[in-house]
Amino acid sequence: MSIAGLLAEYGPWLVFAVVALESAGIPLPGETTLIGGAVLAATRHDISIFSVVFAAVAGAITGDNLGYWAGRYFGPRFVRRYTHRLHLTEDRVSIARYLFRRYGGWLVFFGRFVALLRAFAAILAGANGMAWNQFLLFNSLGAICWASLFGFGAYGLGAGVNKLAGGFAIAFLAIAAVVLFFLMRAFHRYERQLMKLAREDEQRTRRG
Repeated sequence: MSIAGLLAEYGPWLVFAVVALESAGIPLPGETTLIGGAVLAATRHDISIFSVVFAAVAGAITGDNLGYWAGRYFGPRFVRRYTHRLHLTEDRVSIARYLFRRYGGWLVFFGRFVALLRAFAAILAGANGMAWNQFLLFNSLGAICWASLFGFGAYGLGAGVNKLAGGFAIAFLAIAAVVLFFLMRAFHRYERQLMKLAREDEQRTRRG
């Protein structure tokens, strides 16, 4: 059965389940399901757009918290075991921890709007020791903004959302690719400086 057929049968419950599983690290089409649920709400009177958006918010927060605690308990062990296979060094692992301590909130917030980060940001946050209260705050804000933007936006656009979503997806993918390219260049350029800052931050953390 297609997503449209499942949405017609299960409505917001399907939105909750798919978004939650995607947020926990399983690569499922959470955003597509949210948009489909919103379009369905625009064409049927028995489904409320508010229930669709609420289901997406609840699913995102629930799944992200599962991913966070999985990363908190199993992430460091996984990274230590597969460091060489992942092309990571101890220095780069330290840099990742430092970036999540300094900018983890914004990585979690904006990660909600990027497909790959939406599935793995919570696991990375837990694995890199991000404080749970900070994670919960930015995760909740990101979930509310993301679900409201795509849910109410798709509802307002109605049946014509599919063509628009496709155009936005291509443009966003191109922009994300360019941003990622320059971020990787900047990372390699400033890796030594970041390593120095990470070591100083770890020393302050131990003294504190």
